[in-house]
Amino acid sequence: MPAFSLEPSQTARCAQLRTLAAERLRPLAEKGEPGRVNRPLVAELGQLGLLELLFTSGALDLCLMRESLAYACTEAETALALQGLGAHPVHAYGTPAQRERWLPAVSEGSAVAAFALSEPGAGSDAAALSLSAVPDGPSRWRLTGEKCWISNAPEADFYTVFARTTPDAGARGVTAFLVPADRPGLSGTGLDMLSPHPIGALAFDAVPVSADDVLGEADRGFRVAMGTLNLFRPSVGAFAVGMAQAALDATLAHTSRRDAFGGKLRDLQSVAHTVAEMALRTDAARLMVYAAATAYDEGAPDVPKRAAMAKLLATETAQYVVDSAVQLHGARALRRGHLLEHLYREVRAPRVYEGASEVQRGIIAKELYAERATVKAGEAVEP
Repeated sequence: MPAFSLEPSQTARCAQLRTLAAERLRPLAEKGEPGRVNRPLVAELGQLGLLELLFTSGALDLCLMRESLAYACTEAETALALQGLGAHPVHAYGTPAQRERWLPAVSEGSAVAAFALSEPGAGSDAAALSLSAVPDGPSRWRLTGEKCWISNAPEADFYTVFARTTPDAGARGVTAFLVPADRPGLSGTGLDMLSPHPIGALAFDAVPVSADDVLGEADRGFRVAMGTLNLFRPSVGAFAVGMAQAALDATLAHTSRRDAFGGKLRDLQSVAHTVAEMALRTDAARLMVYAAATAYDEGAPDVPKRAAMAKLLATETAQYVVDSAVQLHGARALRRGHLLEHLYREVRAPRVYEGASEVQRGIIAKELYAERATVKAGEAVEP
């Protein structure tokens, strides 16, 4: 299927999700407390069958779901995405016992998941993490250190935690562990952040883990992290596209009815050109997101590059579109409770989490040079 063309059934599903988000999910989101896990909202996502789709859908369907929810209710989109990010390593790399214990509860919305990768000194540089897993007998470790900027912390029911099992080994010495929140020695605090969704810090004081808690293989946790991010980075772009489209549609409506200088605001050439640029960038970002997701579904070799491009372009685009929408709306857009005031706070974080924009540029360049080296090597062995 071409990345630029959706089937009628997909288009209809997107419209249905927007309606569900507006009518069923937004009222629950509005009752939530900023910076706290909204468990009724998570439970409703499960009741609607949306959380189960995290484990049965491909990357493109995940992007369509996130874009549609983001358009009408960013809180619902984020709650769904965090469930997926935290639980995907269990789905993709977990043992049968781990999957049976946690995935049904995540799918029904009764268990909240979290992805614990970032640290105070190792955010964008994931390979530099220092949370230590000290051996404590055969196939047992004690986790000691900190995690920071963790979405859903400290209220999640379990965490996918990345810890260093082999010192001074870079990415090769990291192991992924499934750590229930009630493990002795694990504590956390919430952080007061600009973004409305819950974010916190975790402290590990000799938290016990064993081989039964390992996700994938020991010392191969970086593969778990990157495999998860390659799937979710394009869908972060989809989240951004949904916000950009909501801001664009609000701007079209506002500039069409707002009187200014003897006509409507849209009649001013500077306004019309800005709106055109907003639409151009939004559609370009959407196409790149869909292309990256399709590449993932088809098992293309250049997924890391495409995923990074999609996240980079879409999140930077959304920042531009929302900022332009605020400018065209004027002071009214800055009032608490206005759609654009909400989007202005929401749109900033995606340019940082799951790899900042600078990290995405680094990934893109690295992949481009690797591709060039492969091509040159192939040319060298030709007769």
